[in-house]
Amino acid sequence: MMISMCAPTDLSHSNYKHMKKIFPLIIATTSIVLAISACQREQSWEQLFNRQDLSNWDMHLGTSLGSDFDDLAEAATIEKVFSVVEVAGENVIHISGEINGSLATRESFENYHLRMIFKWGETVYSRRNSGLLYHSFGDFGVALGTWMPNIEFQMLHQNLGNTFLMENTTCETEVSWNQELNRHVFTPGGDMLTFGEHANGRHIMKSSDNEKPLGEWNTIDLYTYDRTAVHVVNGATVKVNNNTGTFEDGNINPLTSGKIQIQSEGAELFVKSIEIRQISEIPEEILP
Repeated sequence: MMISMCAPTDLSHSNYKHMKKIFPLIIATTSIVLAISACQREQSWEQLFNRQDLSNWDMHLGTSLGSDFDDLAEAATIEKVFSVVEVAGENVIHISGEINGSLATRESFENYHLRMIFKWGETVYSRRNSGLLYHSFGDFGVALGTWMPNIEFQMLHQNLGNTFLMENTTCETEVSWNQELNRHVFTPGGDMLTFGEHANGRHIMKSSDNEKPLGEWNTIDLYTYDRTAVHVVNGATVKVNNNTGTFEDGNINPLTSGKIQIQSEGAELFVKSIEIRQISEIPEEILP
């Protein structure tokens, strides 16, 4: 039924009253349809791992894990360090870990919710260390001889959810000082401090330990919107970083997007899935 936005002059009184009743309903229905459509777009996941191969990823091998591991580094190959293997009937990403390396998306992302499911393997060279590196930019090798500059959602065993700021990246986080750990710990309602090479250090600890026992799958969620990034470990929010940026020439420049990197950094790691979707805000329910 076509309805003119302007009532014609010969419109009967009864029809006019009828239109006055149904017009708000049409507006409300249209609003609901648009809201559902927007929600569906926001909840559409893009699979970054196609469960077949790593053809849509860039791979880079960097420095040795240390002088005791130089021989392993010399023998390492891209194909050995980064591969797809079958675990319990599913294809998963296998990162062998005997050299520092990067598995990186070719595309940059902004304003997203990323979810990754991973577990540690049995082989350990130096220690069970890795990281989900977000807002990555520039060239491989700039950060610590291996990685692109980035902000790290740390995956180091028993430190899952910590923040480490590589190269010149920076953020502001609410923290308290833990004398025993000699570290700043994320504390909602605490002091809002700036972190980075130029101020208070690169490392900010998570608020709580929610890592699964070794051998079990962990689910980590990363939400980034504008200059806020939230780290969630197995359903628990453990870190909120604000005003993400880069420190250059005495100024802080906003950093809101970049590539995603997964580290090879000392131990065997399996990634079951990694997926991403666009968001229009940080969900209120995950904010502490």
